[in-house]
Amino acid sequence: MKKTLLALAALSAFAVQAEPLQVAATPVPHAEILEFLKPTLSEQGVELDVKVFTDYVQPNVQVAEKRLDANFFQHQPYLDEFNKTKGTTLVSVAGVHIEPFGAYSSKVTQLDDLKQGANVVIPNDATNGGRALLLLQAAGVLTLKEDAGITATPRDIADNPKNVKVRELEAATLPRVLNQVDLALINTNYALEAGLNPSEDALAIEGADSPYVNILVTREDNKDSEAVQKLVKALRSDATKDFINEKYQGAVVPVF
Repeated sequence: MKKTLLALAALSAFAVQAEPLQVAATPVPHAEILEFLKPTLSEQGVELDVKVFTDYVQPNVQVAEKRLDANFFQHQPYLDEFNKTKGTTLVSVAGVHIEPFGAYSSKVTQLDDLKQGANVVIPNDATNGGRALLLLQAAGVLTLKEDAGITATPRDIADNPKNVKVRELEAATLPRVLNQVDLALINTNYALEAGLNPSEDALAIEGADSPYVNILVTREDNKDSEAVQKLVKALRSDATKDFINEKYQGAVVPVF
């Protein structure tokens, strides 16, 4: 009886000491990676609570407003643009992986077969829209103005031999309209959710040297907290690298 009480006391003490850490993430692959890390972090006294979001705005808003501790869904160019336009001061604390951005179609099997006036859809946020246009340029579909950068918009198209019609839609909706358009430029997390395999299904895809590394983000006043730093270490561990490589087979590429 005494031993049982001591064991219960020890468990109760651990429960009191365990530090909660609420992290926002998009479902695939970010939330899946975090779920994989839960047992490891629990052993270290961090109870990871993964909050799943399907948009690219609320995860940052809720971290900035201190409703959540951190988020894991975005790359640095997106974070920079968000901070600039929303007046936030969120910071990156770790680079984890790259999700090579791809172009997909249910109508053609190669980009050369795109018809005149083809309907093309890209994400409507500044950085991912520019990223999509840069991929279309690299694939030879169109040419952008010389000064167009990562925030390029359809207005920056300088040469459009096939007169493709580029429309901007919310990133999460792009897989759902794939069968209604000729070409969709889709973020890998949404492509994976829709059952697409970027390494097999994409007609054009970024290389592994893509600058769009997905990052763990938090507030300046929270970046050095013990719980966040334990999460950083777990995200950049050999176990996480093996998990990513085995589960996503090249559709998600670790950068550590």
